[in-house]
Amino acid sequence: MDIISYVMDKILDPTNIIEGERYEFTLELNIDEEDELFQKGGVDLRAIISKKDEQFEIKDYFFIAKADQTYLEFALEDDEEAEVLAFCKNHIEAGE
Repeated sequence: MDIISYVMDKILDPTNIIEGERYEFTLELNIDEEDELFQKGGVDLRAIISKKDEQFEIKDYFFIAKADQTYLEFALEDDEEAEVLAFCKNHIEAGE
């Protein structure tokens, strides 16, 4: 799984459901054809990241098939989750 491109948006949360700052990332992924996650047309990963007291955490995420915008029932492996979190953290810190 490689991240090809991304879009980052800071989300305002007037309800303060998630403490601290909250960001939404849409990551365009390059998935190997032999991976069970592979979809013709590509796959995006949308992730909600929180930042509180310099601590970053993935609050939620889901995969979307780009061809028809359907949700895919897959989970990140621990190493993939760490990779996504590091990527998002780097871009949040660079954008501030």
